[in-house]
Amino acid sequence: MIKIYKTTTYEKKIKKIKRMSQDSWIDLFNPTREEIDRVSEKTEINQDLISKMLDADELPRIEFDDNATLIVIDTPIITEEKEYITHPLGIIITKSNYVITVSTKKIDILDDFKKNIVHDFRTAKKTRFVIQIFLKTISKYLRVLKVINKSIDKKEEVLKKSTKNEDLIDLLGIEKTLVYFITSLRENKAVLDRLKRGNVIDLYEGDSALLDDAVVEMNQALDMATIYRDILSSITDTYATIVSNNLNDVMKFLAGMTIVLSIPTIISSFLGMNVKFGFIGISDYSAIAIFIGSIILSIIVAIWLKKKDML
Repeated sequence: MIKIYKTTTYEKKIKKIKRMSQDSWIDLFNPTREEIDRVSEKTEINQDLISKMLDADELPRIEFDDNATLIVIDTPIITEEKEYITHPLGIIITKSNYVITVSTKKIDILDDFKKNIVHDFRTAKKTRFVIQIFLKTISKYLRVLKVINKSIDKKEEVLKKSTKNEDLIDLLGIEKTLVYFITSLRENKAVLDRLKRGNVIDLYEGDSALLDDAVVEMNQALDMATIYRDILSSITDTYATIVSNNLNDVMKFLAGMTIVLSIPTIISSFLGMNVKFGFIGISDYSAIAIFIGSIILSIIVAIWLKKKDML
């Protein structure tokens, strides 16, 4: 799908247009081969720059071509299963004055630009547009990280009452998401650092300050993700230890009870071999005496095991 946008000179608002023109923004969402050919022909760029972005495993990087520069960043998206993942977004700056964004998934952060809610956004200001996309991406990471932190707190409250396997598996799923986020943020930061050197795309007045803000927020997002991952790892390890200790306590209790309950069995088995044993073999009260003696001996052993913290 192709959508073309351009900001007006006087109203300074973005509008959707029908034809590709210089200083316009071409948004490609899961494009077909015919759409790729059309954009490539109009903007005079290599088709491979667009085709590469059809791979969901593309890594954040900067790639140069004769007539364009490709900037790939990872952005957070939510799946149909309500899980957060990262997905590559390609930004192509052409020498023929076009900005092209390419992705196979819907990228929410681009909607803010289309709705005219991004301050000082101009499709003609390509460098600023790229930096603003970075800022919106980082803001999305920060929002998602806050949601993840609340989810961790809720899971922790649940685990205080019950340590079910499902709850621990949910925590592992959150930890997996954080690992993906940290990896993507680090790679995005490497791309941002290259942009800051000023040898990738031209930096104009005001862009450097905006880029500095992006670097600061990127570091903040990376630190937050790392802290949450460490907290989650600590919680998971702690509750895994609790589960293990609870199991040990149960096994210790069962072993102690086995010893206590085996005493009457041993006594009754020994005295049940038709062997005379004093008055026990001839008295009418033998069964009662054996029963009471077994109970008393079991209680004594149980008290001793309890003092030794073995029961």
